[in-house]
Amino acid sequence: MSPLATAWGTVGHATVATIAQSYLTPAAQSYVSGLLGSGVTMASVASWADDYRYTTAGRFSAPFHYIDAEDSPPTSCSVDYTRDCGTGGCVVSAITNYTQIVNDGRRTLTNRKQALEFLIHFFGDITQPLHDEAEKVGGNDIPVLWNGGTTNLHACWDTQMVEKDAGGNSASVITSFSNKLITAINSGAYSSQKASWVTCNNIKTAQTCSLQWAVDANKVNCQYVLKVDETNQELSGSYYTGAVPYIELQLAKGGYRLGAWINALAAAA
Repeated sequence: MSPLATAWGTVGHATVATIAQSYLTPAAQSYVSGLLGSGVTMASVASWADDYRYTTAGRFSAPFHYIDAEDSPPTSCSVDYTRDCGTGGCVVSAITNYTQIVNDGRRTLTNRKQALEFLIHFFGDITQPLHDEAEKVGGNDIPVLWNGGTTNLHACWDTQMVEKDAGGNSASVITSFSNKLITAINSGAYSSQKASWVTCNNIKTAQTCSLQWAVDANKVNCQYVLKVDETNQELSGSYYTGAVPYIELQLAKGGYRLGAWINALAAAA
């Protein structure tokens, strides 16, 4: 996958983190404050991993943002850990690894803080369908148009479509957009679905759970993202309209799962 791929962009990642923070137990709120620092929001560190990967120290983490599913969309969508998680690691192995590190008392506070920041980010990455896909470098090599300008399919899913749906990229927009999805989870369209999103929430089986989440998001590539060849097509019209329900569902899933995971981590700490 291209190093340009940064799942969901700032708005998407901050939305996942904001949703998650709203579901933290009091114990988990204290747990997060103890690692990130008093008053530091999860949203404020949600894109740290994307910045870190471009530093010399953080270059090792680049493969952790995705898993390159070698499937055949739109005919067949699947994720296989042995087949798809490369020797340098992937988002599934990263969630597994940092779940262990964040509660490891032998680690420094800095190591554990970094582990939590990675987890906050990777729970967003793993729900973005094209981060669970090898086809055309996760969509980076599919040129498309957005409002007449040239971009690629991956970037549209990361940033342009999310920001259009949210209404911008300011902090107030992120708060409003997150609250809309939280309401849908609590009492709206997702209220009857949310329990199914966290059926796998055992921090001791992190690889099993995160692989399930990758498989879940990967299915969307066959259902919509890659269903039709959109090469050189304008995506700001009907394609965007059709994508909105998937974008919002995936962001809601990522946030709700992250909140439940951190609650479990806090309970085990």
